[in-house]
Amino acid sequence: MVFITLFSCDNKANTIIIEDKIENDDKKEGIVETVKKEITDPEATEIWEPQPKIISFGDNNIPSDATVLFDGSSLEAWISTKDSTVAAWTINTDKTMTVKPESGDIQTRKSYGSIQLHLEWSAPDIIEGKGQERGNSGIFFQNKYEVQILDSYQNKTYSNGQATSVYKQHIPLVNATKAPDQWQTYDIIFHAPEFNTEGEKTKSGTFTVIHNGVLVQDHVEILGSTEYIGSPKNEAHGKGPIKLQDHGNLVQYRNIWVREL
Repeated sequence: MVFITLFSCDNKANTIIIEDKIENDDKKEGIVETVKKEITDPEATEIWEPQPKIISFGDNNIPSDATVLFDGSSLEAWISTKDSTVAAWTINTDKTMTVKPESGDIQTRKSYGSIQLHLEWSAPDIIEGKGQERGNSGIFFQNKYEVQILDSYQNKTYSNGQATSVYKQHIPLVNATKAPDQWQTYDIIFHAPEFNTEGEKTKSGTFTVIHNGVLVQDHVEILGSTEYIGSPKNEAHGKGPIKLQDHGNLVQYRNIWVREL
């Protein structure tokens, strides 16, 4: 009987596998036994390479590998969705911007795949309307998949349309909305869906959403485009812009940045 010790490393899983394989001397074909070997040396499970990339942090705690989409200085990173002209929303003296009703949605000049997005928003200072008419806007990923923005503080509406819902697909785990005189923070992980060369979806996209530091969408499956009327659609597409919605309400934004995954 012959003992063979095998060492292997799976970098993707950050695991080390140590096995003893026993080959029988009786020469019966196909008989190989595998015996797990207990690891007693702590260094055997240490992985030193590759080392994670080091990043730093700048103003407003923005990571050094992030792309700033809005810092209060200009709307250079954005264009009008309807005609690709300069974005017409209002830049305020406090380095925020406000939706300009009837000017239309705005979207990034650049297209993105899977990303981490950070943004901060606040509902209008004067509370008007109720339900979907109160502090309504939205963030669309690849121009198709919306995470809802809405003043959901003491404002009842359909659950899959309140703040942080994946619009008409996923209800948030909790309502973490602060009062409209306070700023809201969204941190969103978006994994884009995948399609084959025939245009068939081979992998659904997902959203993870953290609202004001609270997990509200936990790696939920994106069923398709977030339609106002009708069922989700799954037409093949590639990268796309990030879009902010003009729903006619004076929603304010600040400190928007993105990291490509």
